[in-house]
Amino acid sequence: MFSFESFDIKLDTEFIGRNFVFTEEADSTNEMLLERGNKYTINGTVFYTEKQLKGRGRKNRPWYSAKELNLTFSILLTNKKYITENPVLLNFAASLAIGNALENLYQLKVELKWPNDVLINGKKICGILTESTSEGNKIDRLVIGLGINVNQTMFQGSYSIPPTSVRLEINENVEREKLFAEVLNNIEELLRVMIESPEIILKDWKQRCNMIGDKISITEGEEVKYGIFEDVDENGFLLLRDNNDRINKIHYGDVSLR
Repeated sequence: MFSFESFDIKLDTEFIGRNFVFTEEADSTNEMLLERGNKYTINGTVFYTEKQLKGRGRKNRPWYSAKELNLTFSILLTNKKYITENPVLLNFAASLAIGNALENLYQLKVELKWPNDVLINGKKICGILTESTSEGNKIDRLVIGLGINVNQTMFQGSYSIPPTSVRLEINENVEREKLFAEVLNNIEELLRVMIESPEIILKDWKQRCNMIGDKISITEGEEVKYGIFEDVDENGFLLLRDNNDRINKIHYGDVSLR
């Protein structure tokens, strides 16, 4: 059973999570906050559920999460200064927030995979899905959806990257409330850094991305591109050096080592 009292004591934010919505079950926390005409408009609103019935990641891939064992939640951003046309830096900030929490609380060595995965020992411990809605040609609300594997030890389905959880990595049960509060505290701080000094987000993310410099393949739909992961640019887009020594800017895709 999730203890909101314990969580609230540890939460040290000004706006992230100060409006907190909880439900035992929801189809998708992202959809709950993105739905037009809903009652959620406060910047920093967190929608948390103990079980997602239709959790999903990129390309609508299903995200399975056992009830009352993990953290599945979304964060609503409606303040214009946090809304961006480019979600990659936002993904980087959220990835770093989770990575820093796992390192600080459990001394786990975190690797970040472009554009939005958090790995431990080559296994996926967290997924991030950023989505938005628009009014005319302007984004009016942006949602960061996060699924963190905390105490789950068995996983159903097939995966391109094998899953893991904090419990599997440290061999003990984890206090979800402490981790949740730490992640939200970190996200608020890193959103500030993203606005004031985005180069710091890029630098810190690159330090945790072990693929830079490696030969990779990038798959998007039916198309596969090959080359060397040269770098990421100032917007977080992947720079791929192809066999003709040309640099290609990649906006999205699934990255694999060759």
